[in-house]
Amino acid sequence: MFLDRIERGSRLRAFTHVAAERAEALADAADRLLGAGIDLGPFHGVPVAVKDSLAWEGTPLSGGSLARANRISDRNSAVVRRLIGSGIVVLGKTSMTEFAFGLSGQNPTCGTARNPWDALQDRAPGGSSSGSGVAVAAGLAPIAIGGDTGGSVRAPALMNHLVGYKPSSGLISRADCLPLSPTLDVLGPIARTVEDARILTAVLTGPDFDDPVTLTPQPPSMPPGTRTLAVLAEEAWPVPMHPEAVDHWRRALERVAGSGWTLETWSPPGILDFARLGRDNSAVLGHEAYQRYGALARDETAPLWSVIRSRIRAGADVGDTAYEAALERRKAVKARFAGEMASMDGLLMPGSDQSARMLDPEDERHAGLGALLRPANFLGAAAIALPTSRDSDGMPLGLQLLAPHGYDASLLNVAAELEGALSAGRPVPDLASWRLP
Repeated sequence: MFLDRIERGSRLRAFTHVAAERAEALADAADRLLGAGIDLGPFHGVPVAVKDSLAWEGTPLSGGSLARANRISDRNSAVVRRLIGSGIVVLGKTSMTEFAFGLSGQNPTCGTARNPWDALQDRAPGGSSSGSGVAVAAGLAPIAIGGDTGGSVRAPALMNHLVGYKPSSGLISRADCLPLSPTLDVLGPIARTVEDARILTAVLTGPDFDDPVTLTPQPPSMPPGTRTLAVLAEEAWPVPMHPEAVDHWRRALERVAGSGWTLETWSPPGILDFARLGRDNSAVLGHEAYQRYGALARDETAPLWSVIRSRIRAGADVGDTAYEAALERRKAVKARFAGEMASMDGLLMPGSDQSARMLDPEDERHAGLGALLRPANFLGAAAIALPTSRDSDGMPLGLQLLAPHGYDASLLNVAAELEGALSAGRPVPDLASWRLP
């Protein structure tokens, strides 16, 4: 079924590689195990798509770049090993922003995934895990894996009326995943429901000696539930919001309050200025990306998109002193955020300043996404994007919920309740124009 849909929906450009024969073999093996009375878990036999930054032996590992054309993985990433070991059927690799460095999802060199909510205009699909979001939204896969260094799981979820969950670092191993910023890189699911995201995360969670961050102890217990949520004060928003997005945000808060939650406006202290948090995240990301890809970006013959080349080169401007200072501030803000949220069940804040717009050549039209999504990465927070509604163009809008590092179980419990309170339902785009029923 899904392989057929992927073929018919090829104009969406969600996949860079479809492993049809291998997927059929994995599905057959899953069926035979069930026939023998062996059940490997709640997602046994469920198909999944994985971002093209995750190694899968014998398949391309382009990272969305022509500079890695024809690179074939010689091993499995930790995530792929866990998926296959749990009886899950891996369908193939999904498209992404080049080297995961961008939130609109644009990739003019290897092909940009199409946002399925608008078949007439080429709107942003959200990135960098663009193909993963499009695949789930269009029913090409029931769930997908993406990466989130500055919002790259949450952005495609917000733009496709989906759930995008960025776990705390250390839950899911990143071994044999192409890095962008080792300090900030996190892998997480894009799903249609919070429960699906919870289940897949549980499948993937566990210590891995190949990723030392997974060996860091997590908090021993969840904070007590208070049914009180902090709401980021509007004057503390790090970017101006489109008026229609503001209206939808306020109506979403009304629905949450009407379902029995107490909402307390939270004005962060100076150390937690969200605009500064986003800039610091960009500084760390840029510095580490330059260490990894700087030589490639300096090579004028390398086939890089000019926008990505400029972003990587900009990392050279973040010197060692500024980088180390940002890392020190990160320790302080993580601790302060945990203290500020001690009596709360989480922080609600906008997810995007506008719905998906037309793509632009300089990739500047969706810069507001970074201002709203990157603070969670710098805080090391667990974060989840939830759909709320659609704007007058019929394009999805959503919000995000944050909790201090390590309180993922609490975050997912609250998110599951909010999912019902927001009453966003599970609408799907009109897929007739994509030749999909």
